[in-house]
Amino acid sequence: MRIRWYGQSAFLLTGERHRVFIDPFGDVSALTSRGIEWRYPPVENVDADLVLLTHEHADHNAADVIRGGPAIVRSAGKHETPIGEVVGIASEHDAVAGSERGSNVIYRFTLDGLQVAHLGDFGQTALRPEQRVALEAVDVLFIPVGGGPTISATGAAGLVRELGPRLVVAMHFRTELVGFLDPPDPFLEALGAEVERLPGNEFVAEEHLRNGPVVALLRPPVA
Repeated sequence: MRIRWYGQSAFLLTGERHRVFIDPFGDVSALTSRGIEWRYPPVENVDADLVLLTHEHADHNAADVIRGGPAIVRSAGKHETPIGEVVGIASEHDAVAGSERGSNVIYRFTLDGLQVAHLGDFGQTALRPEQRVALEAVDVLFIPVGGGPTISATGAAGLVRELGPRLVVAMHFRTELVGFLDPPDPFLEALGAEVERLPGNEFVAEEHLRNGPVVALLRPPVA
């Protein structure tokens, strides 16, 4: 399974038979008028079989930019899709029952035999028991590590220890192209796991799987 990062929480996962895009964004340069530094290039010219949207914020929900007539999932529940069953797990974008930033969907699915979970903009302080049960085993975990509107660095580290994935893909953190989040360093220090600082914005997951958690830290895409 090849993983390509487009910035923020946007990823293209390319398996042997299917392509899944999670949380695409288009041109959100208008954020700069609100004082938010955003220089990730818009997602363009990408085909996929399935698009997963974790929540309805402009930097996560631009399903229309993905070509190929993909199936689109944007809610909790069990969904039959081109890749098989996808489970959406209801969660919140904040620590106050979604009253500040709204809802968020965690997605769990299987691609190329790997159990994948993408947490979107998970903002709770911890998983509730029923969310933990719904996640089951996780091989590859996509988790926000930049704090701010999502879970804290120490909270994210605790969540990784709780789930015990083989590969952790850090996302939603400060880079030279986005300025309103924290860098990943506090999360990495809190977790204390092996970190692989990759030279680009894509890699093959199977080449980095270990028995214990390894954190893949990707470079942002070229603007």
